[in-house]
Amino acid sequence: MPGQMINVLYIDDDEILGRLVQRILARRGYACIHASGAEDGLALVEAGGVDVVILDHDLGVGSGIDVLRALNAREAPPPVVYVTASTELSIAVEALKAGAVDYVVKTIGEDFEVLLAAALEQSVEKARLTRAKERAERDLRESRDRAVVLLAEVNHRVANSLALVSSLVRMQAASVADPATQAALSETQARIAAIANLHRSLYTSEDVRVVDLSAYLGAVVAELEQSVSAAGHTPSIRLTASPVTVATDRAVAIGMIATELVTNAIKYAYPDGGGEIRVGLLLEDGGDLVLTVADDGIGWSGEGPSTGTGLGGRIVRAMAKSLASRVEYVPADRGTTALLRIPPPAA
Repeated sequence: MPGQMINVLYIDDDEILGRLVQRILARRGYACIHASGAEDGLALVEAGGVDVVILDHDLGVGSGIDVLRALNAREAPPPVVYVTASTELSIAVEALKAGAVDYVVKTIGEDFEVLLAAALEQSVEKARLTRAKERAERDLRESRDRAVVLLAEVNHRVANSLALVSSLVRMQAASVADPATQAALSETQARIAAIANLHRSLYTSEDVRVVDLSAYLGAVVAELEQSVSAAGHTPSIRLTASPVTVATDRAVAIGMIATELVTNAIKYAYPDGGGEIRVGLLLEDGGDLVLTVADDGIGWSGEGPSTGTGLGGRIVRAMAKSLASRVEYVPADRGTTALLRIPPPAA
């Protein structure tokens, strides 16, 4: 390589040929050290500073193939140019399979010198490019890992901040006397909590692009149950969910819809208290996700808040539209069942 001294280790039991190769390589600007046996050669490689190894096939007491395998068992071994006087193709194939980057047949005359020098330069350049690629990949992995840690920290801080805002809204709701204002603030608190739980799911996720939807809905339901208990309502909320992961933006929409539908059931299903609200998430064979919120309460007759004329209804319609779906109310003998069928995202 122009402008750069290449340190060559030549392993061959032939002392005369070893000195000859040293002179040949010195004329071409290489620094060459000769090792007359496998152990000496391996020790010199272990000591470091070797850019490329020229390894002879016949080492007297053993084969260069064994040395080649030992070299390539090391971490980041130098490239090896394998040389032999034999013209048998099987030796070349075996050497290349064992990890040699090039193969040169020893001949008398200038051809051997030219071929050996070309093989050395190509081997060192290939090793340099390989190391550069490995460094770039390592730097990219480290940058990605740092970005993941930073993003997780951002989601952690956002989740904590939203949780604080949610608590403040809950405290504000408890401090006002007007029932309508209390209800509005409680619904706002539930919406904030749904988004906070999403960010909490993100900073515990290995991939922030997707969310474990069943775990996320579990957190949303737990938050709503806590709000029900704090407000003195008694309906219990039960979740049954298939394990499924979805893209983060889709999880936001599904979480908001679930929050609005459960909040609506808490408010209107059981005027006399008690009862159960069931939240279901099913992944069908065709890939559709089916979200249901059902109760055994007084049912919906087509009038009142369930018609979706308020803010909650507008939120549900907007979120459902972003999922290419809409909420349907399934006829039932008792209570109300809201159903949202979510098709797989378009490719």
